[in-house]
Amino acid sequence: MARKIGSRYTVHQVIGRGSAGTVWLGEGPDGPVAVKLLREDLASDQVLVGRFVQERAALTGLDHPRVVGVHDMVVDGSDLALVMELVQGTDLRTRLERDGVLSPERAVSVIADVADGLAAAHAAGIVHRDVKPENVLLDLAAPPAAGGAPRAKLTDFGIARLVDAPRRTRATRIIGTPDYLAPEIIEGLEPRAAVDIYALATVLYEVLAGFTPFGGGHTGAVLRRHVTESVPPVPGLPDGLWRIIAECLAKAPASRLRAAELAERLREQLPALSGLPPLAVPAQGKPPVEEAITLGEAVYAETDAGPGTHRRRRGPAVPLVPGPSPDSTRDTHTSLRRPSPNELASYAAESDAQRSAAPSAPRKGRRALVRRRRTIAVLIAVVLLVAGAAAAFAAFAGGGGGRGGGRAGMVSPVRSVPVAPSPLDAPLIPRL
Repeated sequence: MARKIGSRYTVHQVIGRGSAGTVWLGEGPDGPVAVKLLREDLASDQVLVGRFVQERAALTGLDHPRVVGVHDMVVDGSDLALVMELVQGTDLRTRLERDGVLSPERAVSVIADVADGLAAAHAAGIVHRDVKPENVLLDLAAPPAAGGAPRAKLTDFGIARLVDAPRRTRATRIIGTPDYLAPEIIEGLEPRAAVDIYALATVLYEVLAGFTPFGGGHTGAVLRRHVTESVPPVPGLPDGLWRIIAECLAKAPASRLRAAELAERLREQLPALSGLPPLAVPAQGKPPVEEAITLGEAVYAETDAGPGTHRRRRGPAVPLVPGPSPDSTRDTHTSLRRPSPNELASYAAESDAQRSAAPSAPRKGRRALVRRRRTIAVLIAVVLLVAGAAAAFAAFAGGGGGRGGGRAGMVSPVRSVPVAPSPLDAPLIPRL
């Protein structure tokens, strides 16, 4: 069923879904387009709408063959939409799920294209913040690249930054997909261009090996691995390519390559990778049944698609991988250490001992102390009340109580008598 978006566009059918909205096949004045409708809860956020409009010039001005172009941005009632270039093809996630990992030559060619797009964005001052296979589109209508690899385009620039409006973000919330988050984001630093390089190197690792280097298990464990553990090597990967990946997955942002450097160095590897088959990396601890992982309001799940295939996924979960050895040379801003089983057992034993050793008698003593302090407080209040009444009576008797009392408007002075401070005048500080 056709639906109007603004005054210039009509959408016909859903062709994709993401965390920020739904992508529709549409028609505009210049032909077919892809229209990304952002979620209704985002469209009702006035702060987000304001940022959406402010980002219009930056996003529509990002013109590069390796970036999915944004033609227009529409704000119309409850509709908040990006009108984008229509790419004839599929996304990298769907390609991995359907056909498995790529050969090293094709993987490097695809990631080099994405690095070109990132270089253009970073030069324009735009950080993507959510680089992942779902946001890499493979243009099957364009002539193939080296080794028959499809040409790649990066999409959804600025969406993560738009959605991350100041009042929508809680102190404990992290914007992005856990498997691809750079350590500095987890540590609360401002995302810079280097976070995109880290995420792209993670994508390259995944399309070669079939799983991400730090993914699997509970989301908290994934985040901890990004910060504390060294990247596990991919068996059978040529040394030159592995050094590039390891450099881009460095914990320190300044140690990573820039996007243009990454694209150049990857293409230098293409001759040595020609003809190499996809890597036969053994499966890493895949559970036989579907496992769900919850983070906040989102639920991510993973399922086993069978031997020899890429793991079918819903959301950013990946196959479980064993934790590699800690990285002793990491340069980060926090230090997280996982306690050993013996330490955990000793903590639990100590806690139980403290609870069992706490007698009930002190509780009665504390209650008696509270009652005693309350009694003292009441006595002080009574003494102050009596003293005030006596002072008022004395003032009345001295100023106008007699027959020849003072004149109207005159008050007889009352002589003050110094009183020694009482121990009861000390402020009460209950110690419970």
